[in-house]
Amino acid sequence: MKFAIALFAPAHSPASRRALRFAQAVLAGQHEIVRLFFYQDGVHSASANTVFAQDEPDIPSEWRAFVEQHQLDAVVCIAAALRRGVLNEEEAQRYQKPAANLGAPWDLSGLGQLHEANQVADRLICFGGQ
Repeated sequence: MKFAIALFAPAHSPASRRALRFAQAVLAGQHEIVRLFFYQDGVHSASANTVFAQDEPDIPSEWRAFVEQHQLDAVVCIAAALRRGVLNEEEAQRYQKPAANLGAPWDLSGLGQLHEANQVADRLICFGGQ
């Protein structure tokens, strides 16, 4: 089965942990993830500047390792990211910001990527939406 997974919740939330565990289970069950889409506060899971206390799981680092290990298509919504200060090098330069905090393996793109993933996947699973 093909899954598209959308994360709307911030990195420190239980929904983000559940989304990651679900994604891991999808691949462990020999299914496919056609795209991970990080939207709204979910874009913080892709920020390289998120820091967690030593006694808390570092979910953004786990997301990064998971995406890299499995070479997944991981898209961060550009509008949501810009609004929340999550910028790749190109956008940091465009908006004359002092630093970027988004790099590989993440791609900035628009909501069309979520729509396309929904068309290709058998199931769209969302975590943390209102």
